[in-house]
Amino acid sequence: MNPTALEPSRDRRVRRSRAALMRAAVALVVERGTAAVPLSDLAEAADVSRRVAYQHFGDRDTLLLEAALDLARRELVPRLADVPEDTIGRERALVVSRHFAEHRAFYRALLTGSCAFAVDRGLIGLLLPVNRDSLRRVYGERLAPSAIDDLATFVTGGGSAFFTTWVVEGPEPLDPEAFTDRLMCLMSVLLPGPEETRCT
Repeated sequence: MNPTALEPSRDRRVRRSRAALMRAAVALVVERGTAAVPLSDLAEAADVSRRVAYQHFGDRDTLLLEAALDLARRELVPRLADVPEDTIGRERALVVSRHFAEHRAFYRALLTGSCAFAVDRGLIGLLLPVNRDSLRRVYGERLAPSAIDDLATFVTGGGSAFFTTWVVEGPEPLDPEAFTDRLMCLMSVLLPGPEETRCT
């Protein structure tokens, strides 16, 4: 048999195993309310061996990080892409707020667990290009590219801290509309209209 003919089926098995482990991670973290779920439990819930889990992710925290990024890529990023580019910033912020409110139990457990820093950095990395593109559209040539990069890093990092506090400490249930209003109020103070910008 041609060895290359086995590759597509092997690749499908690998993708299925990885996806099953990430789904199991979300489900068990939500069910138990903690990120301190043993890797063996995650493997069992995914119906794979511990060896397979280690081969794919190396350790539990890496699996949890990848599960968080996978969830955001599958659900949040497409919703952000569906918001028209000329729509006001509130619509994009509301999409993000709704996503984190919908998956609060999962994100709260991760953002208070041993993988908190990695998850925070991973989500910032995922959202930074979105914010950079939005700022380019708003400020165009009024800001130098390096200033837009700096501003996007500042806004994304600060926004991440604000979201983390809301997800971890906010009242039950979270109110995405009210939180988005708070966020937009802050943004209007921090980022006045382009005509008032003096940074070049």
